[in-house]
Amino acid sequence: MHDDASPPLSHPALSRRRLLASAASGAMAAWAGPLLAREVDLRLPGKPALRPLTSEFPQKGEMILQRTRPPLLETPLSVFDTSVITPNDRFYVRWHWSQIPETIDVASYRLAVHGHVERPLSLTLASLMRDFEAIEYVAVNQCSGNSRGLFQPSVPGAQWAHGAMGNARWTGVRLKDVLAKAGIKPGAVDVRFAGLDEPLVADAPKFRKSLAVDHASDGEVMIAYAMNGEGLPLLNGFPLRLIVPGWYSTYWVKMLSDIEILPAKDDNFWMAKAYQVPDTPWGHVEPGTADYPKVPISRMVPRALFTNLADGQRVAPGSSVAVAGIAMGGDCGVAKVEVSTDGGAHWAAATLGEDLGAYSFRRFTAKVTALAAAGPMAVLCRCTNTKGVAQPMRMNWNPGGYMRGGVETVTLTVGDAA
Repeated sequence: MHDDASPPLSHPALSRRRLLASAASGAMAAWAGPLLAREVDLRLPGKPALRPLTSEFPQKGEMILQRTRPPLLETPLSVFDTSVITPNDRFYVRWHWSQIPETIDVASYRLAVHGHVERPLSLTLASLMRDFEAIEYVAVNQCSGNSRGLFQPSVPGAQWAHGAMGNARWTGVRLKDVLAKAGIKPGAVDVRFAGLDEPLVADAPKFRKSLAVDHASDGEVMIAYAMNGEGLPLLNGFPLRLIVPGWYSTYWVKMLSDIEILPAKDDNFWMAKAYQVPDTPWGHVEPGTADYPKVPISRMVPRALFTNLADGQRVAPGSSVAVAGIAMGGDCGVAKVEVSTDGGAHWAAATLGEDLGAYSFRRFTAKVTALAAAGPMAVLCRCTNTKGVAQPMRMNWNPGGYMRGGVETVTLTVGDAA
């Protein structure tokens, strides 16, 4: 998966990291200041939909402000219309606890690897970059609750529109290689990860996530030190972040500082209680369902979204309308994207853009013909992944607001210009 056109960062990147951390530390105080500016309408059904836009967070351009502490910053949909790679300064931000280091001393930073191993490790950033082979690939990072604000009936939690996701070129080392150096003992079951963020109160559970040993050792899970050819922004996990391609970002632990190999299944709160979805296709249950089996959320599902169209956008009767968007296969590649203007009775194949890998966004374009008569016109897009899984026509629902994956619709207004 290595891309020769974008070589991994060399050791001089360490000095750049210090500059990044230093620059961020001076700006973190802005969190407490006024952050409101222009507003954007996220068109969330049946609830307040206006959100402020802010450029006051460190190393970030204009973002949709969902919450200040802990920071929840959403990427405007227009950003996805410009490139399938999401710029670092427009990449969404989501933290669970607000005790986040405002600066990190790279010289004293260590990544601990311990637990059910032969040789506990304490790795500096320099040794990680020097002693292990670098790998690189493009992968989508998507919050489990992306698009939660669009769930009907509404569910509690961060009311994201579609911008709690991003696609980046990640550079780092194989987790497999680090685990091999530590020497996993026989009988190991899970590998647990934690970062430098901490809860505000002592009895709150520290954020920890786990992967099965076989998954952690598959050669794809990465410990990343670079994002789009630069050091990670502080709010996106500087100095190291776990990358779990094809899985929701709850597993992509930021500011990674601790890796513990466990001889038993991890039963900590964030695995056993939080981020649970119905053990059903697409994590779907009917609203009001009380009892159903649950499993920890894991693999992403295929999705396609229009990025150049908005609900209510006016088009001329009978005109040719260019549509464009992004698609992802979830835990594998994009096989095809289709567009419909008759409610899904008929589908036309869209043209796919460059393939940057199985875990990346894929651009799609198509043209549709506007209705001859004035009125609303629904345009649908559907992704089918390389495993043959297609988005369902009926939108899935669950009380956590997780794993949205049904066919998305944009309703245009056909009529002469006002």
